[in-house]
Amino acid sequence: MNDMPSSTALPQDIIYARIWDAIAERKLRPGTRLKEEQLAELFTVSRARVRQALAALERDGLVTIYRNRGAFVSEPSIEEARDVFFARRMIEARLVERLCANPKSTAIARLRKHLEAEKAAHLAQNRKETIHLSGQFHLLIAELAGSRYLWQVLRDLISRTSLITAIYQSHSDTACGPDEHGQIVDAIAQGDSTRANRLMEHHLEHIEMALDLTDEKERSTDLRDILG
Repeated sequence: MNDMPSSTALPQDIIYARIWDAIAERKLRPGTRLKEEQLAELFTVSRARVRQALAALERDGLVTIYRNRGAFVSEPSIEEARDVFFARRMIEARLVERLCANPKSTAIARLRKHLEAEKAAHLAQNRKETIHLSGQFHLLIAELAGSRYLWQVLRDLISRTSLITAIYQSHSDTACGPDEHGQIVDAIAQGDSTRANRLMEHHLEHIEMALDLTDEKERSTDLRDILG
């Protein structure tokens, strides 16, 4: 394939987003090799464009690039897994506190609308949509709290959580549940930051405790099936 970018080719951020979504939805498993040639063919872009997207993903900790070996979806260690959940507890406590300080009716309405979508996906047993909406709930709190910086940090942490879950998930369902989310929204609506923080901490601990942080799970993937 010609390595010169085409003016009509997908932009780097779209390629980044497609791969990020596949990781966040646990379709791209940790350790999967991201072959430049195959990605370039799948996205109909140059390998240079693919390399740019992979470099951006490496900066965000989602991809590891090895010299003479290529790019691979990162494989967080057990210690990294614990650090990610620690960071999420700290950041999400701050976000909930900010949102509780000024719980606008429009913000609460958006959260409740999101909860309805989560419940619908859960009832339909649509696991892919449930996982996606679960992560988006936490990002919506960050957005409504008005912190662009913490939104970006949390976005990366949520994608790292997906990598961690893909490796260490036990037989339990580790997807966030709409019921626990609903309790958090109720506390935010009441402006009760103490209760909202306690519920959020319990919620994140519940997700972490459902993981088996002693064993690495078997995995296999095919880029053509995942991103084609």
